[in-house]
Amino acid sequence: MSTARSSAPLKSIEDGPETPATRGRARKYTQVLAVIYQAAVEVFANDGLAGASTQAIADKAGLSKAQLHYYIESKEALYRQILQDIINDWIGVFGFSDEAFGPRKVLSDLVHRKMMFSFEHPLRSRIFTAEMMRGAPVLREMMGTSKQRTEQAVAVIQNWINQGLMGPVDPMLFLFHLWAVTQFYADHATQVAYFRNTAEADDKDRRYLIEQVTDFLLKGASVR
Repeated sequence: MSTARSSAPLKSIEDGPETPATRGRARKYTQVLAVIYQAAVEVFANDGLAGASTQAIADKAGLSKAQLHYYIESKEALYRQILQDIINDWIGVFGFSDEAFGPRKVLSDLVHRKMMFSFEHPLRSRIFTAEMMRGAPVLREMMGTSKQRTEQAVAVIQNWINQGLMGPVDPMLFLFHLWAVTQFYADHATQVAYFRNTAEADDKDRRYLIEQVTDFLLKGASVR
């Protein structure tokens, strides 16, 4: 999953007959959008929506401010597009596999996907967290599908509890605990590395952290 999304154009290139020249312009247009998108992710992750500026995004993308505004409608529209992409990605990350596989496999897979997303896309995770911490004024109206999927996951967990496959936990709070623990490794990567006297986690260390978090959460929920 790339952090630079060519699928996030905020202004579309003009329609017209397709020729080698127009295909070349469209390809360049898409490439520039991807650069702008990644620059915006970095600026919003560091400065938030209020602190970010189109000048900062333009500088990060290697463009003039005038060039940037040829490609985007506004800072707010770009921020909204990034949030929508994060929500769409997280719907996939948090999706439950077949309930019949049971809680041990399904929840282990969920922890693995969530932590890998946090390791690979820490800036996107931080944008989401910062938006939530300010009351989700932009994000709130985008969360309908996410809320519906969460309610479905709660029903699945409750069914496992009823079958005696898990302890009598509060299903919604268990999901909150899972989200909080896994999110920590995105939002506090510097703290994690500092106190563990390590550099950025490599593949081996990531596997270790995922195993530890998975074991902790499954034991806490008395997963059979």
